[in-house]
Amino acid sequence: MKVRAAGLLDLARIEEMHRSSDIRLSEAEPPAARLWSLLSSTLSALLPLSQETLMYVAEENGKVVGFIQASGQPLSLDLRRARVLQVLNLQVADEADPDDVAPALVQHLCNQALERGALRLFVRLPDRDPLLPAFRIQGFRQYATEQVVYAEKPSQRSNQYPDGLRPTKRGDDRKLYQLYRKVTPQGVSQLEAPTYREWKALHSSELTGGHVVERIEVVGWVRMQRGSGARPHTLQFMALPENALPAELADFGISLLGDSEAPAWSSLRHYDSHMIDALRGRGFTVLLTQLLLVKDLAVRVPKPVREKGLVPSFG
Repeated sequence: MKVRAAGLLDLARIEEMHRSSDIRLSEAEPPAARLWSLLSSTLSALLPLSQETLMYVAEENGKVVGFIQASGQPLSLDLRRARVLQVLNLQVADEADPDDVAPALVQHLCNQALERGALRLFVRLPDRDPLLPAFRIQGFRQYATEQVVYAEKPSQRSNQYPDGLRPTKRGDDRKLYQLYRKVTPQGVSQLEAPTYREWKALHSSELTGGHVVERIEVVGWVRMQRGSGARPHTLQFMALPENALPAELADFGISLLGDSEAPAWSSLRHYDSHMIDALRGRGFTVLLTQLLLVKDLAVRVPKPVREKGLVPSFG
């Protein structure tokens, strides 16, 4: 088996593998899981193959039997400057052995990313995913868990909204970063966004159109993004675990949906349990649990400090 960079002639075969995996999913999974596969950034997401990404294929007897795809993080970042990469897709053909193909693709991607100067590789995938061992073998470790909650008809329980609620405005970015640092364990924030600049690059598209709860400092944030077609509405939250705040913020978020009959979903980390509980009390159920994994490709070594030598003295 040979692993190499994907070329234009490989795209038809890659799209064929996409279609095959989608058919298997539609036969085996309930509707909500099929829906999530089209929304998320998990390995099963059907992302455009034409965007600037790293893509490698495994070839056996002249036939492509698997591929792996990664991009800079955030997605818009030029790959030549990317020091952090996100794995977008990993697929193995039906007739191939995933225990042979998947680890070889992951290893090749790690090697190529390191040669390009990348420091870390991130990936998110559903727990108990059959491709999980391919990442574990290559040294990926779990640093967080993400739960996706989903409701066909979210139900608002109260019209009591948080004190200090207001629309976001210019200058809130740094306040939101401070909130992110407070609600996120240090081990996670140091991996994902150790500086304000890196955090803003990851979340630049989410910093407008939301609402914050400000009480001397920002203690909560909510943003609603309307869906279209089969895509449900998206609710995003950050909140300190203060008494009543998560419940009131959840009610306000649901109120933003208005009279829409479309379903809604939200993706929250394991340390956002207070928001998860608030949403579960309002018609949401856990649709999917995802594991967030990371692999350090290179360790930043501080520049050595030159020590002064001992000078003998006489007399």
